[in-house]
Parts: sequence; C-alpha cells; structure tokens
Amino acid sequence: MKPRIIIAAIFAGLCLSAAAQAQYPTKPIRLVVPYPPGGPTDFVGRAVAAKLTEYLGQQMVVDNRPGAGTVIASEIIARAAPDGYNLLFGTGGGTFLAPLILPKVPYDPQKDYASVAMLVMSPQVLVVHPALGANSVKELIAVAKAKPGQLNFSSVGTGTSPHLGGELFKSLAGVDIVHVPYKGTAPGMTDLIAGRVQMAWSSIPTVLAHVQAGRLKMLGTGGTKRSAALPDIPPIADTLPGYELVTWYALFAPAGTSAAIVNRLNTETAKVLKDADIHKRFGEQGLEPTIMTPQELKRYTEADISRWSRLIKAANIKGQ
Repeated sequence: MKPRIIIAAIFAGLCLSAAAQAQYPTKPIRLVVPYPPGGPTDFVGRAVAAKLTEYLGQQMVVDNRPGAGTVIASEIIARAAPDGYNLLFGTGGGTFLAPLILPKVPYDPQKDYASVAMLVMSPQVLVVHPALGANSVKELIAVAKAKPGQLNFSSVGTGTSPHLGGELFKSLAGVDIVHVPYKGTAPGMTDLIAGRVQMAWSSIPTVLAHVQAGRLKMLGTGGTKRSAALPDIPPIADTLPGYELVTWYALFAPAGTSAAIVNRLNTETAKVLKDADIHKRFGEQGLEPTIMTPQELKRYTEADISRWSRLIKAANIKGQ
C-alpha cells in the first residue's frame, strides 16, 4: 500500500473515531456497583445513574456485582472495553484499598482505570459506648492511656476503613486499643451498643439513630473540617493533627478511555452534583457532593493509596 493511501486511511480512522466520540453516548451505559442492591452505597450509585440518564440522553444501567471485597466488580471494569460504555462505581475503602491488603488482586488501581469524576465524600465518625465516660476525643485518649490494652474497637473486618481508622488513631494518639473484627456491620454494632466493645469508626447513616437515641456517643468526625451534616461535632484532627478518615465514592472507566469521553462524563456528573434534589437527598445521609476534575481525582486517589500504604506497612496489617 502506498504511503499516501496509508496516511489517508489513518486520517479517515481518526475522523471516524472523533465523530463517534462527539456523538457519545449512542447506547446504554453500564455502571458496575461492587455492592448489593438496597444499601447506602447502592443508593448513591442509583441516584447518580438516574440523573446521568437525563443529562446524557441514554440509559445508565446499574449492574450490582458484590463479592470478594469489591474485587469482582473492580476486575470487570479493569478488563472491559475502554469505550465509555462500562463504568465503575469505585470506593476508597474497596477498589483502592483491597490491593493494599489482599495478597493477590487481579487489577492495579493506579494503572487499570481512568479517573472520571468524584461523587461524594462523607467523614466517618468515632462513636463510643456512653458507659466509657469519655465526652471528647481528648478524654477518650486519656482513658485509653490509663487502661492500655483494655479498650476494644470494632470494625467490619481486617483491612477495612473502620479498622484503618482505629489503627491511625492508635498511631497518632500513642494508645494501645485492641481491634475486634466482625463479619459485617450489624454484629459489630450490636456488641458496641451492648458495651462488649467500647468504640468504633463508622459511616454517619449507620450510627446516627443510635446517637440520637442516646445508645452511643459521637466524639468526632474523620473530616478535616466540620461536616455540614454534623456541625456540632468537631473533627478528630482538631485533637490529633493529620487524622483523616472519609468515605468517598467516584466514577472510573477502563484505562485507555478517550479524554473526550472522560471529559464529557465529568462535565455531566458535575451538573448532577449541583442538582438541588441530589444535594437534599445526599445531605440527609451525611454525604457531601464533591466536584473534581479527572486530574484532581487521580491525584487524590494516588495520595490516598500512598498514606494508607504507609500505615498498613507500619501496622503490619495483612488480609486473608
């Protein structure tokens, strides 16, 4: 084939590709959610998917693929075609944390995804049993130092965000508290309310009703500033500078997805996050819509991986 013909063919291919991207999307988009239907994470995924369906003009179909600590869903998108029709509802405590804990994970969160858009952030909160007698983070630290190795904190499993939140607290406060992992939120919360464990880090929706009923006491949030949902609760960082423990959800595409498609998805997602109905519904759950560019999201996830990697190594935390 002559050079001119080759160049013409390449040029034609590029034009067709650009045209296809300009028309994107032309068919339904699949959003893979690593959690079962009905939970607080699925609620965010479905709310965003419904709004994006309106803004993009194509149906966004939620595909729940729970299991293996989010690894199943994360691998599906890591191996999917980078055409903009397969997206991942990624979480900091799942997709990006699993490779730091588990011995073998079939994807690399820093190489196998294109960052699309941050969705929400929500500080995790520190709650204690009222019988502990601590009314602030400072008082809790004093109690823990007076009773080394005698206080327990629950989590939903080794290597999860609540576990790492406790380990970070131990490291910064210089206290000896004992981690008690549970197989799920419900049994750990039952034992916390009964006083069999003394403290836990958890999402706001999980504990808010118990706090309001006086069954638990909330001492601090994991954000770097006061949460709009909990304006009277100070950040743990006010007492322990450098402490940060937030839940975040974001959209990711397979690596290699074109910048044009990523930018279109980011633009439309920003519109969703500015929607008054979304603000109201998310705010009621303690979730804060958070707009980032793809580049900002990439930097954020890289920094998150780096800081948790250091803690996991220092605490010698290993998954099963």
